[in-house]
Amino acid sequence: MKTVSTKKNEVKRKWFVVDANGVVLGRMASKIASILRGKTKVEYTPHVDTGDFVIVINAEKVKVTGNKEESKIYYRHTGWQGHLKEAPLSRMRVKHPEQIVELAVKGMLPRGNLGRAMLKKLKVYKGAEHEHSAQKPEALSL
Repeated sequence: MKTVSTKKNEVKRKWFVVDANGVVLGRMASKIASILRGKTKVEYTPHVDTGDFVIVINAEKVKVTGNKEESKIYYRHTGWQGHLKEAPLSRMRVKHPEQIVELAVKGMLPRGNLGRAMLKKLKVYKGAEHEHSAQKPEALSL
């Protein structure tokens, strides 16, 4: 038996569409991260980006459980002393609903160059329309 290591140019990528309307954020993000990493494929190789493209639509309608709507806080730092900015999930849902899904998936991907390359294959849209119909994406039910 031989161990086969997939090369970067041998990877065949598919496109998937996920409708986030009423889907729990964490469960959706873990399945999306698995697809972006390529763990759903037979030819998965940990050090090669073998994942597929994922399009998420209706990001503003994603569901969270418990009291997270008021208690979950997103932090970012401007780089200046004392400039730690915080925004609760309710404000993020109004201003930047795409970032809610992006940050949830980003936390489940590996750190470094490989994780950043995987995150570039995630396309998140606030509404039901997306601009990737030419790729003929498959609908993915979660």
